[in-house]
Amino acid sequence: MNFFNKSLIFIGILTFLSSCADGKRLIPGADARKYPPDPELRVKKNIEEGRGFRLTDSFKKNMGGGGSFDFASSNELWRASLDTIDFMPLSSANYSGGIIITDWYSENNPNEYIKITIRFLTNEIRSDAMTIKLFYKKCSNDLKCIITEKSEGNIVKELKKKILKTASLYKEQNKDKNFREYKGFEVDSKN
Repeated sequence: MNFFNKSLIFIGILTFLSSCADGKRLIPGADARKYPPDPELRVKKNIEEGRGFRLTDSFKKNMGGGGSFDFASSNELWRASLDTIDFMPLSSANYSGGIIITDWYSENNPNEYIKITIRFLTNEIRSDAMTIKLFYKKCSNDLKCIITEKSEGNIVKELKKKILKTASLYKEQNKDKNFREYKGFEVDSKN
């Protein structure tokens, strides 16, 4: 093939590939150069671009528009769960996915560990609002480990009970904090 044919094929391939992208990047938001590395600056940029939380979105929810955004600090069940297992190191905590996973934890025995997984099914404070799984890991001296799962048992029941009680307390505190006595309105008697 001569140089002209190779150039023509190369230009044709480039034209085809650029037309697939429709003038935009294939993965939106994939260019890290456009986003500042500092999280506070990213939040500011997102709010300026209209990707932040807006109060009007909550009104649109009832009319079928937009999604709703909840914050982890306003969910009593989430906060109570984190406070209850705060002595354990966390492996993953994903509020939008509704799951908390601790890392393996051992208090005294270096051959026995536990790991807790809490999955939230709803934001309501109910006994069936979450599932808790407890994993035991027992290792022998030659580092052969056996992992077993316990989704029922005293520890799981006690954890659930403690989380639900704490969440109820947080909800009551939040109600008391937000309570304001209605004082009515004053009518201007000059008119």
